[in-house]
Amino acid sequence: MSDMKGGNVVVIEALRALHKVGALDNTSIAVMFTGDEEDAGDPKEVSRGDMIALAKKSDIALAFEGTVLDKEGRATATVGRRSSSAFALEVRGKQGHSSGIFSERAGYGAVYEAARILDGFRQQVIEPDLTFNPGVILGGTQVGYDEAGSRGTAFGKTNVIANTVTVKGDLRYLDTVQRDRAHARMRAIVAQNLPGTSASIAFEESYPPMAVTPGNLKVLELYSQASSDAGLGAIAAVPAGLRGAGDIQFVAPYVDSLDGIGATGSGAHSPLEDLELASIERAAIRTAIFLYRLTR
Repeated sequence: MSDMKGGNVVVIEALRALHKVGALDNTSIAVMFTGDEEDAGDPKEVSRGDMIALAKKSDIALAFEGTVLDKEGRATATVGRRSSSAFALEVRGKQGHSSGIFSERAGYGAVYEAARILDGFRQQVIEPDLTFNPGVILGGTQVGYDEAGSRGTAFGKTNVIANTVTVKGDLRYLDTVQRDRAHARMRAIVAQNLPGTSASIAFEESYPPMAVTPGNLKVLELYSQASSDAGLGAIAAVPAGLRGAGDIQFVAPYVDSLDGIGATGSGAHSPLEDLELASIERAAIRTAIFLYRLTR
């Protein structure tokens, strides 16, 4: 629909128009469609290896995820995207009778320690375009988490101090400097344990960030000019912090890139997702003119 499938149609229609007038002669335009819905699989060096190899031989990379509209209803494009990564927090406490909670002998238990850590993140790690979301939390005296199914079980009793908490969450950042700063702050908070507890945190990278670069902004300038010349209005950059992860992030470190130039709709990733059919024509016109100028 509007999120990605509409963009596939935009690509085909733009190339069809160029082919019809002979504008593809003596050009080299590579097109890659993936059917995994951005569930790349590991190791990503293999699952996205062909994509990266192609980028290294190219001048620019374009991705056709859905176009985001600004507050005035005007089309935008994406010159930067935040990463997609994960954190796993493991907390331990001393199991014992609940009547001893807070004592020197029993300590505070795993649940209080987990609550302290997560609230510490909320208060001390906040900065623009950085988010971290604890999506799953399990605590008690027996905890099990199924990584593949993203589900778990927990057992505990109200009169027993919990000895285990597991937290799974995601972490999104704009660049590696912001990532390293967040990691350092989070590790420092995790290390300030309440009495009778211990904790550890681990991070896992998924999608690298797509930094806003002068090259990406230049591609946007040329694309916006093509749109204006077609009578479709200028195209501004959507704030990088508003976009989630996308496959273009695997190639952006190697080539100037632009994303979010596909179709327009609403309700992405929901049963109510829809598509504005006329947006396919507008996007195809912009893309055809843009590609024609690039190849000349």
